[in-house]
Amino acid sequence: MLAGAALAQNTEREVRVGVYQNEPKILLGPNGQASGILGDLLQQMAIQEDWVIKPVVCEWQACLDALAAGDIDLMPDVAYTEQRAQTYNFHKVAALLSWSQIYKRSGVQINTALDLQSKRVAVLSGSIQQTYLENQFLAFGIHGTLVPVSNLQEAFAQVAAGTADAAVANRFYGDRQAAKYQLDPTPILFQPSQLFYATAKGRNADLLEAIDRHLGVWQSQTDSPYFKVLKQWMDVPPRFSVPAYVWWSLGGLGVLLLVAVGVGLHLRREVADQAWHLQSTEARLATILNSVEAYIYIKDTELRYQYANRRVCDLFGMEPEQIVGKTDADFFDAATHAHLRINDLRVIEHGERVEEEETNLSADGSQENTYLSVKLPLYDRNGVIYALCGISTDITKHKQAEEAIHRLAYYDPLTQLPNRRLLMERVQQALTAQRRGSEQGEHGALLFIDVDNFKDLNDTLGHPMGDALLRQMAARLGACTRAEDTLARQGGDEFVVMLQGLSADVDTAAQQTGLVAQKILAQLGEPYALGDHSYRTSVSIGVTLFSGTGMDQDELLKQADLAMYQAKKDGRNLVRFFNPAMQAQISARTALEADLHQALVRNEFVLHYQPQVDSAGQTLGMEALVRWQHPLRGLVAPMQFIPVAETSGLILPLGRWILDAACRQLVAWSQTPATAHWHLSVNVSARQFHQPDFVAQVEQALQQSGARTGLLKLELTESQLVDDVENVILKMQALKAMGVCMSLDDFGTGYSSLSILKRLPLDQLKIDQSFVREMLTSPKDTGIVRAIINVGQSVGLQVIAEGVETEDQRAALIALGCTHFQGYLFGKPQAL
Repeated sequence: MLAGAALAQNTEREVRVGVYQNEPKILLGPNGQASGILGDLLQQMAIQEDWVIKPVVCEWQACLDALAAGDIDLMPDVAYTEQRAQTYNFHKVAALLSWSQIYKRSGVQINTALDLQSKRVAVLSGSIQQTYLENQFLAFGIHGTLVPVSNLQEAFAQVAAGTADAAVANRFYGDRQAAKYQLDPTPILFQPSQLFYATAKGRNADLLEAIDRHLGVWQSQTDSPYFKVLKQWMDVPPRFSVPAYVWWSLGGLGVLLLVAVGVGLHLRREVADQAWHLQSTEARLATILNSVEAYIYIKDTELRYQYANRRVCDLFGMEPEQIVGKTDADFFDAATHAHLRINDLRVIEHGERVEEEETNLSADGSQENTYLSVKLPLYDRNGVIYALCGISTDITKHKQAEEAIHRLAYYDPLTQLPNRRLLMERVQQALTAQRRGSEQGEHGALLFIDVDNFKDLNDTLGHPMGDALLRQMAARLGACTRAEDTLARQGGDEFVVMLQGLSADVDTAAQQTGLVAQKILAQLGEPYALGDHSYRTSVSIGVTLFSGTGMDQDELLKQADLAMYQAKKDGRNLVRFFNPAMQAQISARTALEADLHQALVRNEFVLHYQPQVDSAGQTLGMEALVRWQHPLRGLVAPMQFIPVAETSGLILPLGRWILDAACRQLVAWSQTPATAHWHLSVNVSARQFHQPDFVAQVEQALQQSGARTGLLKLELTESQLVDDVENVILKMQALKAMGVCMSLDDFGTGYSSLSILKRLPLDQLKIDQSFVREMLTSPKDTGIVRAIINVGQSVGLQVIAEGVETEDQRAALIALGCTHFQGYLFGKPQAL
């Protein structure tokens, strides 16, 4: 029995989760798992709670029915309503904030709710939007048609096809998908709502408790999984701003309230036989205002509350009759009351329409919220202001998310220091300030700091210890700098300090900088407590001075970087200033880059070709290798100019030229029977391959030249698989669908794993020449070559060895099972 109990405790819990297609909030990912914002958050929780998430794909209403029946355990993306609370249980901390909006087909005029008259509106069946619109149609006598659909894609598709005039969607889906279906957002927004995970009534309380626990912690930490998932799914999140149509919507609501209140005052002066009509109108208005997710209130000219909707009552914890007659001084602290009074008097005394963000602190200081408030003057029949109408929307969560995203964009999450992006902005600001005030002649300095032998620490004590060291170093560096200086983490184990306000005399400025650098060396050289270890290390510091003339930020960082490498070269734990010898290196590189630009214009690049043969020595094709025929330098080898082309971006037009030239060569070979079957391999750089339109470039080159698709072979290196492997696979699949062959170059020298390799649509593996060169004398290299050949054969890929220079190497490769070769033994790269 004890053994059985222990086994039960170690069993992971299976959680059945309803998944319907509502990108980006919830959807079924390509791996068959729940994805989207709410899906990814749940996966993060599952890792920590030992849950096994089992997605159950269903339509929206079918998901809710399955949840109520107990066929699924958890349903994401459920808005809380009193009615739903009778059937389902919800956790307490909201997962997301959203609102509903109506989207229309171009040419259809919908600006207010009254424009829905005679319109067909597609709405998700069983949703709170459907219930809300049914009530609004009934309340305002709107004769429109609600078209229930099973999912939002169907709703937008019906509008695009003309079978519906408009569709209702949440703002996450609508803002991402409206352009795809060529729909326009309308100014009609409603039902700001909080979204939760739901369970069936009385079931799975432990799931809701765990979700509340994680959300409560994550939403208070800017570097938590919560904000990382938000950033991932919200693209490049904009600063929070309210579109123009929100103002129109809120203004329209204020006008509606003004008209309704005016109607109420007028009806009170009507004869007694109209009293029943007045009561009916007031009840309808109260229903509408209490169903809105905004805080709506009316204050008289003494700024005393005369009306408060249900949201305001809930905020103050009072009934409407308890609020009437009170002022903001009864609910908020003195500073908040004073600020609100200033804005309210602008409306009451001057008739202004005030639109402003207001941060309000409760009287006891326990609750602070930020609101987007619109305040309008209300006029009587004589044009005299008798009250103000306020409409406030709680944007606290939006502001917190905005601040968190800003911190993710500009600060390093490990050390909390400014990151490279913020550093570059501050360097540019410093240079600009110096240029504007150049008569002062003050100098600044950049100190590029790199940890010596940091890789050894990660390899011996592990990456967590490396992270702990960097955090301690950041704290010590902060103690060595002033408030007006900038301390940033450049990335990895590199820090940058920017000093400002140094002497106008360059020698004195250098001395001041040297003192700071030596102080940093001393502080960072002291022992560090890393767990149970006492660890010592050192740093190398490169320094460059600047005075705002003839410099840009990139050039400054290059200079400091070069000086730092000189410190490394001279023995580490040193400070080195940038000098003219380093400048000469930069100048030579700059001249080479300028020549590269002209080389493209003057068509100085040529292709050389090296044969690829089989075991019988029969030529099967060639590899195209670019060379630069410089008018003064002569024939320039790729290793001299390709790195410069990569870093300068010139590799993109150069790569396009190589691709076009290779396709034309294939066409030329097709004219001769002896060469018509030859394939041609072309190397593709990582930067070139990651262009969004790379597949289209290849297709265009083949079509314009008329080359046979199956004879073009693109060679990728393993390093290209490190970043965004999913996108790499999609592009490779698209190229394979066109008939283009794919080869993995320099195999064995990079980062690819067997799990990635089996997913790649490859035709060929290419053994790197570094293994071939030593295989006759190094058993390790022989073993690696044998392993690569076996891997290729096991997954059905052709294996070709490059760098074959001797018959002994060829014979050894054949003995190991290799059948395709390339190298000087069969021919050097030559022009045709």
